[in-house]
Amino acid sequence: MDVMHSILIIDDRADVRASLRFLLEQHQYQVSEADNPFAAQSTMKQQLPELILLDMNYSLDTVSGQEGIGFLEWLQQQEHSIPVIPMTAWSNTALVVKAMQLGARDFIEKPWNNAQLINLIERQLELSALNQQNNKLTQQLEASHQSGYQWQSPVMQTLLTQLATVAQTNANILLTGPNGCGKSELAVFIHQQSGKPLSSLVQVNMGAIVESLFESEMFGHVKGAFTDAKQQRIGRFELAENGSLFLDEIANMTLSQQAKLLRVLESGQYESVGSNQTKRSNARIISATNCDLARAISEGQFRQDLFYRLNTMTFAIPPLSERTEDIVPLAQYFIKTHGQKYQRADLQLTEAAIQSLQNYNWPGNIREMSHSIERAVLLNTSGMIDATDLALVPDQSSNAINVMPLDQAEQMLIRNALKQTGNNVAEAAELLDLSTSALYRRMEKYALGKS
Repeated sequence: MDVMHSILIIDDRADVRASLRFLLEQHQYQVSEADNPFAAQSTMKQQLPELILLDMNYSLDTVSGQEGIGFLEWLQQQEHSIPVIPMTAWSNTALVVKAMQLGARDFIEKPWNNAQLINLIERQLELSALNQQNNKLTQQLEASHQSGYQWQSPVMQTLLTQLATVAQTNANILLTGPNGCGKSELAVFIHQQSGKPLSSLVQVNMGAIVESLFESEMFGHVKGAFTDAKQQRIGRFELAENGSLFLDEIANMTLSQQAKLLRVLESGQYESVGSNQTKRSNARIISATNCDLARAISEGQFRQDLFYRLNTMTFAIPPLSERTEDIVPLAQYFIKTHGQKYQRADLQLTEAAIQSLQNYNWPGNIREMSHSIERAVLLNTSGMIDATDLALVPDQSSNAINVMPLDQAEQMLIRNALKQTGNNVAEAAELLDLSTSALYRRMEKYALGKS
């Protein structure tokens, strides 16, 4: 275990707390204790744990579990997403159901099985970490949609109306369109309109999954399922339970991967690698591709039966060049976001810059616009972004996107970040969304000293 996860034990018996502490510290967990729920509340005001083991009964004359239920109700009011595993020697169905309704994860009866408890803790910590990653991704995509992606073109307004209607059903949705046209943002919109926006939206780049790890990534695996399976892993289907699973770049899957995905979509069931326990999937499937799937099917590169499972409803997103009303609002959004990122507030577009944006055909769509605006923000010194800052060439062919070399762009970003943070490498790394060690490696690569 690379990171020491923190666990809070809440139990009125000192011998139970000591036994649990001994077990958990053997597995490299950081442990804190409280002998009752009220003491635990005080402890949590100083430092929040990553997981809680909660005894349900504290008074000598009760086996109702009401004290544990009271703590779960308090925790729910705090809006903390901390996984809680109740533990009790006096359990009943009504108590288990009530605890689960209040957000408890599983249930352990005393006396416990050490291996079972550790496996459950590992599983809940991983699930919690994946949920946090997913929530971060969702917030980023939601921010892009809500704060600036205000589609003003008639074609996008019509598309959004149709998506909002279909989103309220369980129909699988296929989004098609060229790279960078906004498919990821529309997947978030569909999830938001689905009536279950608080559930998970899990995004998977299907073309990035190694063939040998496809089942582990999508369906999960149990500890010991194969040589490197040192811990239980939660698959993407399970993580998206009761929510939405966004399968991006589906045309990049191999035929073998397509067959495995098809089996789940047909049956609604799957098994984690190394397990014989069948799980059911109720996630809504949103998929996306920039590929002509009809052609891929005719060429034997994509399964027709999988295509039918994915495209209950298909929506084609037009390129940016066909919805010119969106160009200037998108540019203004990217000026705002990149300006905030590089501490260049109040940047404006000149009339010449607006004309240049509208005359350009945007072969790289929204993604290219983001890059072009970011480059202009970095190079501009006057506060007014002009056509010369954008350096766009009208009628440029789609095979000649106007970009600077990657190394040059990366060096410029690093220099700018170091300058803005007064050569504080840690702060610059945070600004660039890199680890400090990764930034040092890049500085060494480009011979960039702090000066």
